[in-house]
Amino acid sequence: MPATAMQFDRFNALADEQAQERILAARARLGKRAVLLCHHYQRADVYRHADLTGDSLKLSRLAAQSDAEFIVFCGVHFMAEVADILSKPEQISILPDLAAGCSMADMASLAKVARCWRELEALVGDPDGLFTPVTYINSSADLKAFCGEHGGIVCTSSNAPKILEWSFARRGKVLFFPDQHLGRWSGHKMGIPLDEMAVWDPDLENGGLTAEQVRRARILLWKGFCSVHQMFQAGHILRFRNEHPAGLVISHPESNFDVCRLSDYVGSTEFIIKTIKEAAAGTRWLVGTELNLVSRLAEEVKPEGKVVQFMAPMVCMCSTMGRIDPQHLAWCLENLAEGNVVNRISVPAHEAELAKVALNRMLEAS
Repeated sequence: MPATAMQFDRFNALADEQAQERILAARARLGKRAVLLCHHYQRADVYRHADLTGDSLKLSRLAAQSDAEFIVFCGVHFMAEVADILSKPEQISILPDLAAGCSMADMASLAKVARCWRELEALVGDPDGLFTPVTYINSSADLKAFCGEHGGIVCTSSNAPKILEWSFARRGKVLFFPDQHLGRWSGHKMGIPLDEMAVWDPDLENGGLTAEQVRRARILLWKGFCSVHQMFQAGHILRFRNEHPAGLVISHPESNFDVCRLSDYVGSTEFIIKTIKEAAAGTRWLVGTELNLVSRLAEEVKPEGKVVQFMAPMVCMCSTMGRIDPQHLAWCLENLAEGNVVNRISVPAHEAELAKVALNRMLEAS
């Protein structure tokens, strides 16, 4: 029989070096039974142990193609949910620290979106005939299921404009959640005027909008944002341009509209990495995305004479993802090696089925 699960308190007191040693030992015991996924924003002392690195969707799809019994996702909660939805039934998705959430994802709950849907019906008629619900992959599984049930779809930061095209081909309007900035920039890239994109505030009755404002809007943008990317400001770019006229600016589309508008390039984490790595030697970059990724990228391209500079003057990390530290990873892996499954992320079957419908629509459309 499996041993009793080891309590985390014993691991919390470990020095970092001790935790690293125990991670390596547990991984040796587990062998190919476990695959360790690390998102680009993960802290360096955990990222070093990754089998696979990338953005959330890429990692989930790669893990599902593996034969590993355990998918250990060093990311945040919604990422481990996607891994569970897309993986084989016999695979087990695990999040080393259940407190590793996403503040943006938490800004749109199923209860709030369902209430929005009811309020839209009262304002302008049947929302299922008017609106395509589009959820950013940075959202909970039940919201992906909501989209699956209501003819909607999931998007990523790289395919959002294409997904909007798919959505408009089916219905005249889009409800986009939870990140208003990705929705606004994607709509702008499609040529939709800013005054045809209204912000729906879920904490106000009818989203704080009139029936006329809802009728006029082609995209309703949920009032949500990324706590990291909201720190970047237009002034940071203008200062960089003044100091380095030949420098280049690249930003993630979760940044606000002015930051995206002033950037030379806008794209996903994978796009940012690829663009800078393929750039000419000796170029200088200002990068608007999470600090762990920027610091790692700066070191990787330094031998080519490239200078990579973080956009904000303050430290700006994904603090919730940073909850997964060497101590939590050691605890998780040692338990698995002893036959104890801890922190399993398991999406209910009916919810997973509907969420997979929305995810598959995305994969087919993009």
